[in-house]
Parts: sequence; structure tokens; C-alpha cells
Amino acid sequence: MRILSSRRFPGPAWDELRDVEYFDWPLTEERKGAEALAVVARPVDDALLDLLPDLTLVANYGAGYELVDVEACRARGITVTNTPGAVDAPTADLAFALMLAVRRRVVEGDRYVRAGRWGSGWAEEELMGDDVSGAALGIVGLGGVGRAVARRARGFEMRVLYAKRQRLAAPDEAELGVEYRELEDLLTEADLVTLHLPHTSETERLVDARRLALLQDGACLVNTARGAIVDEKALVSELVSGRIRAGLDVFVHEPHVPDQLFDLPNVVLAPHLGTALASAREAMTRVLVDNLLAFERRHAPRNVVS
Repeated sequence: MRILSSRRFPGPAWDELRDVEYFDWPLTEERKGAEALAVVARPVDDALLDLLPDLTLVANYGAGYELVDVEACRARGITVTNTPGAVDAPTADLAFALMLAVRRRVVEGDRYVRAGRWGSGWAEEELMGDDVSGAALGIVGLGGVGRAVARRARGFEMRVLYAKRQRLAAPDEAELGVEYRELEDLLTEADLVTLHLPHTSETERLVDARRLALLQDGACLVNTARGAIVDEKALVSELVSGRIRAGLDVFVHEPHVPDQLFDLPNVVLAPHLGTALASAREAMTRVLVDNLLAFERRHAPRNVVS
């Protein structure tokens, strides 16, 4: 199977592929004979598909595939795969890193020390933070990453609430130690809210101005999913007011970050670090390659989204 890719993906699994052709993005000329496209963070739309008349598989590197026009692929008989699972643990770890950084004011403390402002043997009142241990954690979306977050929350003895489209069965709730809430109730009740759901037409601006207003004063919103799940303009307004805090790894128009956020002490900003681990990226490549090889051998890939 002839594979077209805009880059070499990390890890030894990539070397198992035999016929890979690399190209500079964006593709501007027709490439006949290319049966598979390996892609990350690039738009796959009708314009691109028109240049790949023999394409039968789009192998997306990452769990999120909102840049792939799945309907356009489906109309052309093209299968789309992604790489879930491999992203769960590293993204969950980062969500907790942001919770701790925001609630315990770690980044503010770092700046405080670097500026030579630390004048005593302990933290002054201006850097007093809030508990993570024992706090009420609201998880919006309880897929692989959300479940990984719930498991980690046990170590912090947190009370874990969750909201999702379909409620879990009672045994599954008991196993994870989670309590179901409607989204509005979760936002009102939780001390920390963390988002773990895909960006779709249904989740676009799911957390809008009205729902942001439901958050408690001082509550922390963590987003390691997709920026467009939140109404970014409304979020910026809430953060500028100082009413809530946030840890943000994703933004609507990456790599653009709203200018108003740069000097705010109540928000921690990260450059989409969710899977920024060598082990995670190599695991994602393993899943990507397995999808490609399965398709080449006329087997059904495990991670089909279309």
C-alpha cells in the first residue's frame, strides 16, 4: 500500500511501513496511486481529497479528528482512523498538573521567586492557594481520558462528579467512584471542572457564557480537550474579571492565544502539551501503524471513526 505522509512519525513502529512517500504541506498537485494518508493537525477536506483520487484510508495521528471532514471521506468510500487510548494517561496527567498549578498557584510562585520578591522563609499571604485534595472535581466527558482523570482523583480523595450524554450503569459508577450530574448542576457544584470530550458540532461552545456564569467564584476550569468546546470570548471575560481561574492547554485558533490572558495571574497557559511525551508519541505511532497495516492486509482497523 502506497502511503503519503507530510512527516515521519516518532518511534520504531514507523519503520515497519514499506512504501511511504513524504511531501511538503500543503499538497498542491494531484498524487495518483496514493492509497493512504497519514496526517496530524492538518485539514483533510474536499480540496485535498480531490488531489488524491485513489485514496482509501485517512490515518489520523491523534484521538481528535475534527480537522478531517469525515462526511466527505464517507461519501468517497474513504475510511478514517484515529489513535485513541495512547493519549489517555498523558492527557489525564496534564489535567492534574494544571489543576495543581492553578489551585496551588505554582506558576505565580515561580514568577515571584524569579523576580526576587521572596523575602521570608515561607509563602506570604498573597500566594495562598486552595485545596485539591478533598475538593469536588467535575469531569465533563467520561471517555478514556475522563476515566483516567477519575482514577487519579482517588489518590487526592476528591469527590468526583461527571456529566456525559449517556449515564453510566450503576456498577461502572461504583467502580470509578463517580456521581452523575446534569451539566448545569455539575458546573454549579464543582470546585474544579475539567473538560474531556471531542470537538463536534454538538460540543461547539458547549460551555458558553451562561454555563460559565454557573461556576462558583474561585472555581477552576481546566481544558485539555479542544479550545472550541468553550466560548473563548466569554471565558476571557470571566478570567479578566478575576471571578474564576483556569488551566488551558488548548485554544480556539492555535497557536494564537487571546492577548488578554498573558498578564493574568489566575490562568496557567500551556502550548497543547497533552501528549508531549516521547512515550506517548511513540505509542500513538504504534496505533497509527497498526491501523495502516491492518488496512493493507484487508483487515478491519481497530480504530475506525468512519
